[in-house]
Amino acid sequence: MDTQVVVIGAGQAGLSAAWGLRRAGLEPGPGFVVLDADEAPGGAWRHRWDTLRVAGDAFSAHRIHSLPGLDFAPEDPDRPANRVVPEYFAAYEREFDLQVRRPVRVTAVRSVGADLAVETEPGTQGVGGAPEDRTWTAQALVNATGTWTRPFVPAYPGARDFRGRQLHAVDFPGPEAFAGLRVVVVGGGTSAVQFLLQIAPLAAATTWVTRTPPRWREGPFDDVAGREAVALVEERVRAGLPPRPVVSVTGLPLTPAYREGIESGVLDRRPMFSRITPDGVAWADGTTEPADVILWATGWRPAIGHLAPLHLRSPQGGIAVDGTRAVADPRVHLVGYGPSASTIGANRAGRAAAHEIVHRLRERAAA
Repeated sequence: MDTQVVVIGAGQAGLSAAWGLRRAGLEPGPGFVVLDADEAPGGAWRHRWDTLRVAGDAFSAHRIHSLPGLDFAPEDPDRPANRVVPEYFAAYEREFDLQVRRPVRVTAVRSVGADLAVETEPGTQGVGGAPEDRTWTAQALVNATGTWTRPFVPAYPGARDFRGRQLHAVDFPGPEAFAGLRVVVVGGGTSAVQFLLQIAPLAAATTWVTRTPPRWREGPFDDVAGREAVALVEERVRAGLPPRPVVSVTGLPLTPAYREGIESGVLDRRPMFSRITPDGVAWADGTTEPADVILWATGWRPAIGHLAPLHLRSPQGGIAVDGTRAVADPRVHLVGYGPSASTIGANRAGRAAAHEIVHRLRERAAA
């Protein structure tokens, strides 16, 4: 089926881009389509752990910024984020009649002459649509697939011999599941810190290990600091390097809850172990720590495998991006990637991509 623009993903970045296209006068269907692999609205927020909140406490998410045109103002922000945010996204889709087609999983994007062919698995292609295999042909693509479906677990010697349980943050079952257990939490980001604070009161013991020492940040994270952080990530993706996690440039805020965790010893970080033993972890100096569970809060990687046929990757391993546009193929825009991998960054990137795409479509039509 032909359309002018395909948007892959209906999270914060994809919805923002769709809003921008709609506002510029493109209609769902002939103007643009939004394809989403999930069964219902919410993006990655649908799958996050039940203890995550959007309120300002120790276990809250980073601030959720409103999508363009509709304020995010939940009546009860103390409800789980995996309910509150999907409800907001669903209301947003209805408010602007974005007609998201789901569940549709994109398997590959290929170049076909001047256009792009977006191949999908058999699935429902719209409300009441019959399951069928379909390829969409478009003049431009907005890739907003995020990272949730690509959890990263580093390889360590002995991992296969570990007799306990290993799981990634993506499968965090809640703190109660760790009651009475010895838990090693791996990772230096916000999720690792929040997991430790939740698990420690119930677990027999917790150990926090990170590859590099945590960078604690004092004071507010103002607009100047935000712009500096974005610039550092932007520099990497412009050079074609893989994006780094946001916390690597922003640091961890020294909130009262985090200070208490440091003082109590829960957030006493140890360097990364060198191997995993059947009963725990071991360091190069011979020190060992028994463990029943290893929880990998080690982040995610961009879910961009379906773009492989376009050969967008640079020799450095990432996709070089100028603004939101892929340097190797200006028909492709990546939003929620690199410097726009935050709720406010995704908003801005989605709108920017839509503006540039509409401008190029008009130029093409005039030519």
